[in-house]
Amino acid sequence: MLISATEFKTNIGKYLRLAAKEDIIITKNGKRIAKLSDASEDKIDIVKSLIGILPTTLSENEAREERLSKHERSD
Repeated sequence: MLISATEFKTNIGKYLRLAAKEDIIITKNGKRIAKLSDASEDKIDIVKSLIGILPTTLSENEAREERLSKHERSD
C-alpha cells in the first residue's frame, strides 16, 4: 500500500495496525521514503531466501571480511 507522509502522520495508528498484514510504503513529494512492515517476520525464511547467493568458492569468514572492508571504505 502506498500512502503519503501526511496521510501516515494523520492516521498513524491505523497504518501501524495494517503493517502487521501488509507492507506500507510512505511517500513524500511522490518519492518513496520509508517502508513499514511486520517486525515479526520469520527470520528463518529470510535466511533461507539468501541461500545460494554466496559463491561456493567464498567462505563465510571471507564474505564477512569483504563486507566489512567495503563498509570501512565507504566511511
